[in-house]
Amino acid sequence: MKVDAITLAVEDLNRAKRFYGDGLGCQVVQDQPQYVAFSLGKGSSGLSLYPRRALAHDAGVEAQGSGFAGFTFNYFVAAEQEVDEVLGRAEKAGGTIMRPAQQAQWGGYFGYFADPDGYLWKVVVASQE
Repeated sequence: MKVDAITLAVEDLNRAKRFYGDGLGCQVVQDQPQYVAFSLGKGSSGLSLYPRRALAHDAGVEAQGSGFAGFTFNYFVAAEQEVDEVLGRAEKAGGTIMRPAQQAQWGGYFGYFADPDGYLWKVVVASQE
């Protein structure tokens, strides 16, 4: 099994498109009135955005719900400086720093941000192994 794309339900499609496209530099590959898809680079799954109510309807579930969804996204970078840079870009684009960049007890370096819809992203230096 492989993950080809991740679709996020968003409250404001234009705001989310600006956050991921302009703010984080993701390349738009499809831009429709109710759907935006991004390429996240070679070797990565695609990321798409869909209005929350429309995606819930598509899945046959209620659109209400909030809180911790039980997962986070991971954004691997090569150096500590890149963790700081990504967190800075996310905040400037309208995201919220949930956990500032810091040394981890396991020896790594990481931080968390939430996008404008509250999805959590962990930015972490990839293992050098």
